[in-house]
Amino acid sequence: MLSRVASSLYWLSRYMERSDGILRMLKINYASSQDTVNGFTWEPVTRIFAGLDDHEMPDLTNSREVLGYMLFSKNNTNSIINIITWSRENARSVQEHITKDLWQCLNGYYHTIKDPGLNFLLYKDDPVSVLDTLIRQGMLYYGTTEITMERGEGRSFMNIGKYLERAIQSVDILDTKFSSANENPDLLTDTTYWKHLLQSLGGYELYLKTYRTGFEAENVLELVVLNIDFPRSVIYSVNNIQRYFDRLKNDSNIADFRDLTFLIGKLHSNIKYSSVKTIQDEGLHKYLYNIRNDLYEIGNCLNEHYFAYS
Repeated sequence: MLSRVASSLYWLSRYMERSDGILRMLKINYASSQDTVNGFTWEPVTRIFAGLDDHEMPDLTNSREVLGYMLFSKNNTNSIINIITWSRENARSVQEHITKDLWQCLNGYYHTIKDPGLNFLLYKDDPVSVLDTLIRQGMLYYGTTEITMERGEGRSFMNIGKYLERAIQSVDILDTKFSSANENPDLLTDTTYWKHLLQSLGGYELYLKTYRTGFEAENVLELVVLNIDFPRSVIYSVNNIQRYFDRLKNDSNIADFRDLTFLIGKLHSNIKYSSVKTIQDEGLHKYLYNIRNDLYEIGNCLNEHYFAYS
């Protein structure tokens, strides 16, 4: 497979995973903003997901302004409209390597987010209906990819991108939420705070089935980092990065393959043989910082060895 094609499939998948994570976080935080009478701010969300190069930030206490900025602002590099546009452009450049159904799905998503009616609904109606419309478009993408794409090299690059982006998101969300809890110790025992974190990652129901002692910070940490059955946990994502990268091995790329195998294996072992206690002994922020750096190093190594980026 040409490096250009592999790169486009990889970034298509990363952008779609990023959009899904952003939308789910926005939906849960909007619900949280409606439950909080005073003092609610969108600062943690914009810290994780807003483009760092934009100085025209909205009023972080105005939910509809923040949603408009995160969904439709051309100045925010991580707005949904920009991310879906880039996803579509990557898909268009490799149309012969994806199915017609997948292209039509992405094209439909693009025209949905471009519809001026959504912007009107955001400010004049219920913003949750706008977010649900876009979340369903993302779910349609995942379903279409799952049932139509050939299980070959292209799909492996797509899944590596998907799980790399997912792991980075989970690490960033955990780091931000626990940093806020350290600054305000009352949050450590705030049931609603941890409930919203789990809902934003889709882990609320699994948490209730797994832990019977209520919402505790240590249990949330264990679920999001170490639970191999949770689809958005860090270990689950790294397991799948390793799984799909192993499928790319062939005789023509042994040297490049070994370099990346070492990086992925090192990260996998680090997480696999961690526990909540060892993470706390090391320091959660330092632990997550090191994982994030390892994930970025894997991404950079992919760019260098497989996508011909220096």
